[in-house]
Amino acid sequence: MNIPINSLPLTRLSQGHLNLLENCPRKFQHIYFDQLGTPVSYEQQERLTWGSNFHLLMQQRELGLPVESLVEEDQQLQQWVSALVNAAPEALNPDPQTFRESEHCRTLNFHGYLLTVVYDLLIEDHRCAQILDWKTFPQPKNRQRLATDWQTRLYLYVLAQTSDYLPEQISLTYWFVKSQPRPQSLKFSYSRIQHQKTREDLTELLGQLNYWRQRYQDDRIGFPQIAASTGRCQDCSFAVRCQRIPENVINNTKNLLVNLAEIQEVPL
Repeated sequence: MNIPINSLPLTRLSQGHLNLLENCPRKFQHIYFDQLGTPVSYEQQERLTWGSNFHLLMQQRELGLPVESLVEEDQQLQQWVSALVNAAPEALNPDPQTFRESEHCRTLNFHGYLLTVVYDLLIEDHRCAQILDWKTFPQPKNRQRLATDWQTRLYLYVLAQTSDYLPEQISLTYWFVKSQPRPQSLKFSYSRIQHQKTREDLTELLGQLNYWRQRYQDDRIGFPQIAASTGRCQDCSFAVRCQRIPENVINNTKNLLVNLAEIQEVPL
């Protein structure tokens, strides 16, 4: 790979970009270079709206601002917030000896890319720094999958790089609001070894991005596709564009077109 990592214009990247780039480079190309949108179902939009309202309510609460207008039409929202406060009193009851900020944004210039994170709540004192993140769904069963997610890795890495804290003084805690019977949490500590591994993986992934991007811009060579055997393509909105429609679907479509062609016109 002979293209310098910093040879391209500065680009802002979040954990969402990194996850998509790692999971399916071709889909990354379609969304961020071809600027093709993906449809959002009504159910997905409802979940996004609820999650946005919950995060706004938590931010208002942290700032000491009134929240009545946000919950007057959604009592369930207030119930989830109260449940979270009861489950994590040490984190959500302000301590005057700590620095606290909701929706705390940090950026890191990494080999020509601007890595961007937004912490739902950052708590710092002279001993340690805690990142808290609200998840508006039940706790997942696979902890390891969350540990390798770029949100976990990037959040910890950026804080270590942009503060005086040692990696071992930093942690990230996910709070899963809708877990039953009460909100549950998963805490991830950090270490120098993890920090070095994240740096290496970031360097490799962004080096690949530069290479794929240069080929696409110069020679219109598409970003790599994931293997069809993963089974993830059939539910992707770009399956047709990527020519990854299952053979049985193609055959059924052809048969439908043939049947339609055989229907005789009805005279008006």
